Amino acid sequence: MMRKKSVSASKASLVLFLCQMISALEVPLDSKLLEELSQPPTITQQSPKDYIVDPRENIVIQCEAKGKPPPSFSWTRNGTHFDIDKDAQVTMKPNSGTLVINIMNGGKAEAYEGVYQCTARNERGAAISNNIVIRPSRSPLWTKEKLEPNQVREGDSLVLHCRPPVGLPPPIIFWMDNAFQRLPQSERVSQGLNGDLYFSNVQPEDTREDYICYARFNHTQTIQQKQPISVKVFSMDSLNDTIAANLSDTDIYGAKPVTERQPVLLTPTGSTSTKVELRGNVLLLECIAAGLPTPVIRWIKEGGELPANRTFFENFKKTLKIIDVSEADSGNYKCIARNILGSAHHVISVTVKAAPYWITAPRNLVLSPGEDGTLICRANGNPKPNISWLANGVPIAIAPEDPSRKVDGDTIIFSHVQERSSAVYQCNASNEYGYLLANAFVNVLAEPPRILTSANKLYQVISDSPALLDCAYFGSPKPEIEWFKGVKGSILRGNEYIFHDNGTLEIPVAQKDSTGTYTCVARNELGKIQNEVQLEVKDPTMIIKQPEYKVVQRYGQVSFECIIKHDSTLLPTVIWLKDNDELPDDERFLVGKDNLTIMNVTDRDDGTYTCIVNTTLDSVSASAVLTVVAAPPTPAIIYARPNPPFDLELTGQLERSVELSWIPGDENNSPITNFVIEYEDGLHEPGVWHYQTEVPGTQTTVQLKLSPYVNYSFRVIAVNEIGRSQPSEPSEQYLTKSASPDENPSNVQGIGSEPDNLVITWESLKGFQSNGPGLQYKVSWRQKDVDDEWTSVIVANVSKYIVSGTPTFVPYEIKVQALNDLGYAPEPSEVIGHSGEDLPMVAPGNVQVHVVNSTLAKVHWDPVPLKTVRGHLQGYKVYYWKVQSLSRRSRRHVEKKILTFRGNKTFGMLPGLEPYSSYKLNVRVVNGKGEGPASPDKVFKTPEGVPSSPSFLKITNPTLDSLTLEWGSPTHPNGVLTSYILKFQPINNTHELGPLVEIRIPANESSLILKNLNYSTRYKFYFNAQTSVGSGSQITEEAVTIMDEGKMAMASRQVDIATQGWFIGLMCAVALLILILLIVCFIRRNKGGKYPVKEKEDAHADPEIQPMKEDDGTFGEYRSLESDAEDHKPLKKGSRTPSDRTVKKEDSDDSLVDYGEGVNGQFNEDGSFIGQYSGKKEKEPAEGNESSEAPSPVNAMNSFV
Repeated sequence: MMRKKSVSASKASLVLFLCQMISALEVPLDSKLLEELSQPPTITQQSPKDYIVDPRENIVIQCEAKGKPPPSFSWTRNGTHFDIDKDAQVTMKPNSGTLVINIMNGGKAEAYEGVYQCTARNERGAAISNNIVIRPSRSPLWTKEKLEPNQVREGDSLVLHCRPPVGLPPPIIFWMDNAFQRLPQSERVSQGLNGDLYFSNVQPEDTREDYICYARFNHTQTIQQKQPISVKVFSMDSLNDTIAANLSDTDIYGAKPVTERQPVLLTPTGSTSTKVELRGNVLLLECIAAGLPTPVIRWIKEGGELPANRTFFENFKKTLKIIDVSEADSGNYKCIARNILGSAHHVISVTVKAAPYWITAPRNLVLSPGEDGTLICRANGNPKPNISWLANGVPIAIAPEDPSRKVDGDTIIFSHVQERSSAVYQCNASNEYGYLLANAFVNVLAEPPRILTSANKLYQVISDSPALLDCAYFGSPKPEIEWFKGVKGSILRGNEYIFHDNGTLEIPVAQKDSTGTYTCVARNELGKIQNEVQLEVKDPTMIIKQPEYKVVQRYGQVSFECIIKHDSTLLPTVIWLKDNDELPDDERFLVGKDNLTIMNVTDRDDGTYTCIVNTTLDSVSASAVLTVVAAPPTPAIIYARPNPPFDLELTGQLERSVELSWIPGDENNSPITNFVIEYEDGLHEPGVWHYQTEVPGTQTTVQLKLSPYVNYSFRVIAVNEIGRSQPSEPSEQYLTKSASPDENPSNVQGIGSEPDNLVITWESLKGFQSNGPGLQYKVSWRQKDVDDEWTSVIVANVSKYIVSGTPTFVPYEIKVQALNDLGYAPEPSEVIGHSGEDLPMVAPGNVQVHVVNSTLAKVHWDPVPLKTVRGHLQGYKVYYWKVQSLSRRSRRHVEKKILTFRGNKTFGMLPGLEPYSSYKLNVRVVNGKGEGPASPDKVFKTPEGVPSSPSFLKITNPTLDSLTLEWGSPTHPNGVLTSYILKFQPINNTHELGPLVEIRIPANESSLILKNLNYSTRYKFYFNAQTSVGSGSQITEEAVTIMDEGKMAMASRQVDIATQGWFIGLMCAVALLILILLIVCFIRRNKGGKYPVKEKEDAHADPEIQPMKEDDGTFGEYRSLESDAEDHKPLKKGSRTPSDRTVKKEDSDDSLVDYGEGVNGQFNEDGSFIGQYSGKKEKEPAEGNESSEAPSPVNAMNSFV
């Protein structure tokens, strides 16, 4: 009693210990992070446990693993070390554990039969594969045997034994005749699961000499044939006449007639039998009975019901099929064979056993030094599996001692682990029906915190919606996460925030004041790191005036309004729908900025119209109904659709034609233009009317072509300019006779869905195309240039047939022929299909990169052998990404770009590269199944380019003779900056430019004080940066020095004169004259005339005004720049730099659209670009006196005053 208490107490303490343990770390799936962390090996790919190989081909035993450092590989064979260096036929793939055994060059597959196991090992542990049993497939010949003819009396039962040779894997059995036609099977004649052919009772038509059993060995693609079996059935009437003189009354061939017999089971024999099946498999139970009349089979489960949705009956209900069986399917299953004379039954006792299956498979553990953890391995089965543990592939009982480890049955407990505790543990769960093997590593890491979310990432949300700010992190021990708002804000707490375990900060209801900078801080005992993200909260999009319900008369006009309000930083798009579909492609529908107008409304316009407003962050919609009514009645003539025809009559009925006649209805003041004839097939599609033909409105009879095996009814519709009449009453029905099909299925294709199958599909014939009852299809196939004979199968009225066990991606000839109860359709044409594709096996080799310029590179590679593509070659994909900028030496989040090059290209162009940067790329081949392995990463660097414009230029602290300039370095230096170039020139009161001064400034400067300037003078500045390649685009700005106080005083003393009445009157008169003169000049200008002010303007064009297209609404005179002297003028009013004194950079004309398909690009056949790759630069300033404004009355007055 005391012992029981002690055991209970220890178990309770163990459960308490497990509950208190620190949870293991989760390693984020970040490729950069995974590359840097040490990790024990993990098996990523291996061959199946039971691996049957083709003895004619090389044996490839797969074993792939990952780890850091990369693991090394070794193998055992039949439990002992397999030294591949001593066997010239065996090689191991580079950087892989996969073995290739060369059979095609002299090796014998039988010599390499055995049990193989792979071990992947690095300094942190060793992982092992399953035991891989290698067995070559076998397709032995049929043994020679002498087959006696089968003479059997009509009505008796018969079994034709197949007894195929034992192959590996077992063959597929089917019975055919000498013409390679499958023998028809029915409730009376059927093939058993063992391949034998069973006759419940024979009939005279069963007499034939070519019952042939075939065995197809899919693995080797061979078919073996048994010698033909002869069957002769004697009818009792003929037998009595020929043997009555030779047989006594007691002979079995006496004068007895064919008598009916009650059922007797042919298989299984006896009254009971047993069956054992494994969990998850398919349970097949079979009962075949003899008897006359032919017995009918019924299945029941004693004491229960057959499982719904998993039970199927095959072979005319002689086979019971239950898929995905479980222990609950154990029990007694009874088959009952019954005819009118009685019944027979058999009980099959089914026991469902189970190979081991996982309840909880062990999972990888990542722990910090000093932490605790557990590995749990729980499996079930019948019988219950035995659990055993291994450490680094060695039974744990003899593995090196680890004080932090304790094994307790299906659990390993780790306490206060250290880095030396890292290892790979294997859990083996086994019983007599199989085993499970799982690798799980324990990786002890000490890592400072890392934040994986991109720095300064921008999040945008709509007001009153949730905002989720990411802070993906990793560290060991697990870091603590804190959030702050603003640079020096306090830690965020309270119910208005939700802090997720993965570091994400959730603001359930974001408001406008939630906008700002948020800082995430991750810290553990080894360090601290922080990251900032930005949140912008936008106003929601609203429809402030929605479309309203409208009623409009036919041929009128209607308009729906949809006025919206949206956040000023979001660009909305408005879409109109009719009845939840696109608007009709009709010029009557006019979509305006805030409305939809429909001109000349017709009845078809009736429906629901919806306005949908989309932005990048939200979407709103509103709908309204339009009802179209007839115009008010007028005394004018009423035009209407015609009345339906009547009195339909069928005459001249033939097998393939009939004559239809009718009497037209009233045309209602609009002449009938044509009649439409429709038909209904009451046999195949009752109630569905199809278009047959149409005839002119003057014709009232028509000869109609018919198809066999259709029960026709016809109706007629009259048509005039107003519309179509109602259909006439249907004609009498006419059933045409059956015939063999006239045509075969169309669109026959052969495309594999798996590497080892061929899926043959076709478009089935329509009901009336069958031409008769019993529509079926004869599907035939053979491997192109390999098979001489066709393999055929007749299937029911379906549209697909799957051929299993095919080689990977080989061509097949395919044909599908229709047949019905009256015969076959004409011989079909052959099409070429392919069996299923598999992923490409190898990566492109010899990848080379040629850097064309700072933004463009050309990549070359060697094409992969077509045999290794294992599918339709679709092209190559180039993955490339920027590693770092060579000028900033700072890494950033890797954003991979993909370019796809169609066909068997061996080179391509990589556009849009950033100058002075380091890149990596790899190349992969693509087929219909997917991508092959990547080539080794290739590193290349782009040269320097010209920099972008300085990020800003500010001019501050104006004095009498100086100005202070401040600027920001270019956002994209594209190289090492060598200097800045400052050019400036004065501007007088008539906006003419003075002499140009140029200053070169060292690259490390960010401000400059310009002295010795003229007071009260406007200056225009041009500023750009330089690298060793050249100058970048420039930024411009204007500023004014302060006016001299002495001049200001003198101007104030002259106020007395300027305020005299005579002076004011004179000035007004002069201004009026100038205004009149300018108005006349503008009138002349609009007529195409020239005038002096215009000529001066032509001589001093503004460089800030870019030439524009004629349809942009600009004046034609501003289209060209005549000389370099015209390139530099002050900014026009309304065209100056923004109020924040910064200049926006021009959008680049370059786009990846001109290149590979990964970014919608196009290439010529030789891989070169379509289109020009170029960019725009602002022209350099030059000296000269220029005018930047067109003359106007307002400007003239400003200059005068």
